[in-house]
Amino acid sequence: MTPVNGASRGETRGNLIGPVDLSSLGFGDMVAAIDDRVDAWFEPWRGQPVLDAMARIVSGLGDRGLLWAASTAWRARRPGSRRNRAVRALAVAGAESSVVIAALKAIIGRPRPDRTDLRLGDNIVPLREPTTSSFPSGHTLAAFCAASVLSEHDDLSGNALLFSCAGLIGISRIHLRAHHASDVLGAMAIGTVLGLVGRRLV
Repeated sequence: MTPVNGASRGETRGNLIGPVDLSSLGFGDMVAAIDDRVDAWFEPWRGQPVLDAMARIVSGLGDRGLLWAASTAWRARRPGSRRNRAVRALAVAGAESSVVIAALKAIIGRPRPDRTDLRLGDNIVPLREPTTSSFPSGHTLAAFCAASVLSEHDDLSGNALLFSCAGLIGISRIHLRAHHASDVLGAMAIGTVLGLVGRRLV
């Protein structure tokens, strides 16, 4: 099994249906084994038109920050200090996440998951094919960064909605096999930390 880069996923996925002794594996092999196990959990749900369409739509909303621009507009619906903060928050989150995503993808250069046997139903919802390296998931990192920066102390329901949307974006990326599960989990952690840092700037 190839460490971390997941190049052997197609070879090993079928061997991970049964229990895997993770303690006997190196770090890279352990990550790859967990990725394959998560991918196997998602496999029965792929190929179902409604779920595939939903994953495409959610992933598309996370593309280019469309969802977070809409979230900012929602946060800025009332004039005053909150509107100004929401606009600054979007700018900070966008700048932070763009720089970090580009840097990490260039440094790590992890290959995308093998999609040769990906089973998705025919769908009219377009899906942009990824062209950059896999780690971290840019959609997910940007989503959690924006959700963290845009969250407000006195709006728990709004915060829950923001993070739920961010989580769905991460799930959609795994469902579409655009990313390994570890790409998404790492992006969640990095994005949240960036967002907490960004909150101090707005």
